[in-house]
Amino acid sequence: MTKYIAVVGGVISGVGKGVATASIARILKERGFSINIIKIDPYINCDAGTLRPTEHGEVWVTDDGGEIDQDLGNYERFLEQPLSKLNNITTGQIYKSLIDKERRGDFLGETVQFIPHVPDEIKSRIKQVSGGYDIVLIEIGGTVGDYENIPFLFALKSLENEIGNDNIIYMLVTYLPIPSHIEEMKTKPTQTSVKLLRENGIQPDFILCRGKKRLDEIRKKKIELYANVKSDNVISMPDVVGEGTPNTLYVIPIDLEKERLGDKILNRLKLETKKEPDWRDWLEKLNGILNAEKKIKIAIVGKYLNIGDYKLVDSYISINEALIHAGANNKTKIEITWIDSKEFEKDLYSIEKLRNYNGVIVPGGFGGSGVEGKINAIRYSRENNIPYLGLCFGLQLAVIEFARNVCNLEKAHTTEIDHLTKNPVIDLLPEQKLVLEKGGTMRLGAYKALLKEGSRVRELYNKDEVFERHRHRYEVNPEYHMILLEKGLVFSGVSPDGRLVEFIELPNHKFFIATQAHPEFKSYLLNPAPLFDGFVKACLD
Repeated sequence: MTKYIAVVGGVISGVGKGVATASIARILKERGFSINIIKIDPYINCDAGTLRPTEHGEVWVTDDGGEIDQDLGNYERFLEQPLSKLNNITTGQIYKSLIDKERRGDFLGETVQFIPHVPDEIKSRIKQVSGGYDIVLIEIGGTVGDYENIPFLFALKSLENEIGNDNIIYMLVTYLPIPSHIEEMKTKPTQTSVKLLRENGIQPDFILCRGKKRLDEIRKKKIELYANVKSDNVISMPDVVGEGTPNTLYVIPIDLEKERLGDKILNRLKLETKKEPDWRDWLEKLNGILNAEKKIKIAIVGKYLNIGDYKLVDSYISINEALIHAGANNKTKIEITWIDSKEFEKDLYSIEKLRNYNGVIVPGGFGGSGVEGKINAIRYSRENNIPYLGLCFGLQLAVIEFARNVCNLEKAHTTEIDHLTKNPVIDLLPEQKLVLEKGGTMRLGAYKALLKEGSRVRELYNKDEVFERHRHRYEVNPEYHMILLEKGLVFSGVSPDGRLVEFIELPNHKFFIATQAHPEFKSYLLNPAPLFDGFVKACLD
């Protein structure tokens, strides 16, 4: 029988449930168990594709074309296995499915109600992706006490009644603040979270305590008394990232191993370890992050950075992680500067700051804001032999820059920004022009690309064909392929029918490569994405 671990959050959102869930999954995988993870998001959207990146963070794309919450990225990075769009459940999916069934007549003779139909639909979806796995982790987004989480907590309790208490455990990830005016770690918010969880009939088996500092024994005992959770199962999980500190999320599984969390979980689930965990490769890469011998500076010229008075980079979290993986592989510290591309539009001379960086990345994005600033950054990188990596929109803008300044195609542009452009070098394909709905209608998921013999991309991947993930509508216009090729742009990867440009490069440049795909979605600590690894090596030169 499949065993379940339910992970819920307390006090604040963004407390670290996703990384905790991913770390626990890795710990259990190291012990020989087959693992799957489900993320439950209580929003009414059917998927994350139409959410605002600065508010929700990055949209993660699965091989089968799902547009998912960014936590799925952490799951895949830690587990090193692809997940499906079925691994994400939203409130919108649940109610849409029920309403569709009701309209089809699947419930003829029944009154469709919250109980039992909503919990039953949730449980059905959980079981759908649980088959064949030893242990399935279920993370519920948001926090305990959110109204929208009630159906999912109810469904988990119902699942427990079906499978028995020995086959499911509950883990509360909570936050212990240290108010600056008293400099004391407070447990009261955690106590309140436990109380709210109990109001849903759930008693936590483990409490993971997040905070700026490690939990001390006094506060462990205090939580034990209030929550009726043994202090041995109150786990300290302090911050691992701070000012001037390398991003070391990958140390979390090692820290949790020191707390013997994996053994405690298996004991609670009445499971025996299948194999002894072997962390040697993981620790070697971790050492490459913590004790890097070299350092490079990378400028990421993007758009989704600002929300109010705060700068958020979660919109590009997978790029950040892919650079960390490549840095670990090359024992190099990656110092990232996030530059709002609009800066290069307001002050044309500010582009000179790119001389201070070893490499430039232009990531994906939508809309016209900051586009000319990105194009200016690409031109500067091309003309000054600065390593450049373009991702998705970064490929399209590199083609536009090349078309304008090398092919002399006047006002070349993408019809996404200028639908009246004289030279639409980037355009919708005819079939996409017929699409009216926005949600889930882009080119999504993994697609095959054939790599050009002798190209730099072919050399980096060391294979003739690759499958990388996509999330876009617009393509390099086939009508302009010959003009671009004649002027020296290399199509180093194309679709099997040759119609779609998947990779481009410039042969006489230190490193100028762009892809229509998102290789950052298939980068792991132990196996970094080839383009990112090659980019970092070029920056080191």
